[in-house]
Amino acid sequence: MATASLPSDLDRRYGLVRQVVLPGPLPLDGGGSLSPVEIAYETYGTLAPDGGNAILICHALTGDQHVASIHPRTGKPGWWTRMVGAGRPIDPARHFVVCANVLGSCMGSSGPASVDPASGAHWGMAFPVITIRDMVRAQGLLLDHLGVARLRAVVGGSMGGMQALSWPATFPDRVEAAVVIAATARHTAQNIAFHEVGRQAVMADPLWRGGDYYASNEPPAAGLAVARMAAHITYLSEAGLTEKFGRRLQSREAKSFGFDADFQVESYLRHQGIAFVDRFDANSYLYITRAMDYFDLAEEHGGRLADAFRAVPARFCLVSFDTDWLYPTTESRRIVHALNAAGARASFVELSSPYGHDAFLLDSPELNRVVDGFLRADG
Repeated sequence: MATASLPSDLDRRYGLVRQVVLPGPLPLDGGGSLSPVEIAYETYGTLAPDGGNAILICHALTGDQHVASIHPRTGKPGWWTRMVGAGRPIDPARHFVVCANVLGSCMGSSGPASVDPASGAHWGMAFPVITIRDMVRAQGLLLDHLGVARLRAVVGGSMGGMQALSWPATFPDRVEAAVVIAATARHTAQNIAFHEVGRQAVMADPLWRGGDYYASNEPPAAGLAVARMAAHITYLSEAGLTEKFGRRLQSREAKSFGFDADFQVESYLRHQGIAFVDRFDANSYLYITRAMDYFDLAEEHGGRLADAFRAVPARFCLVSFDTDWLYPTTESRRIVHALNAAGARASFVELSSPYGHDAFLLDSPELNRVVDGFLRADG
């Protein structure tokens, strides 16, 4: 039996965070299983009597379940209030919205920072290596608990888009529509390379201690900050960085001829790194980036991407951004071609934005119009 109850009316209205411990077992792609399974989540709106209005939102690498409510650690608004809320494309007045912290993360779901019930200690690096499909299976357990048999739609950007792709491929009878934004069907060598730089930065920090740093309360902050700085560059575009920072100096009239943050862009990246370590776990960063690197939807279905969608009745909406060099438009087109080859219903649009990969998180009226129109369509 699960140890958490269904959301109350108050939870549905205000999106209060909840946590459930499910008995499992959850089979894992790497072998073995996980049991029990902790999942932290938020819900917004009310599930319709026929269960036909549920939308699952999947978050990105460093995201969490606080999609449209105040983050308890940072005090900042939810990460996608531009998309979720009253009058937004995903509206709790029409939809029952679910967003779960992914397996392996550090905001309440089972991961290296959580406690292994068998030992009573933090999992650390003893936590099993996971995949995107494992994350999706865990979300399936949560939806079973919430009484959601079928999703009106699954929506996600970046790693959330990977989950949105994996959902209909894994549970073809449970998904009516998928919105995949700024995502890919598999990581390229360049994607893996950037992640490896970040992982090595974490593991080279003396405070990492092989992942066993929880008792000391001294996490490998310096290594994780560098990892975040390197990754954050990939989320932006050259045009956006030039427009925002150029070669302008930071709080000084001349170069220092030293190694302080002379340039504004250096100061910005250092701030991003420092802020990140206050809200994220280093081991979780290792596990989730590894899950993304292992993601290859074609490989999971015999080596041909179209075969992932052969028996999928869902309709798909693919969105890319013209300045996204992390998951460029060519990756979205590859998915669309596979969907077409499988006979799936698919629409695709490339939007223009100066903000690179992060454009899906920023103010984008065009993206809102695309998602709103797609979700309102009957299919």
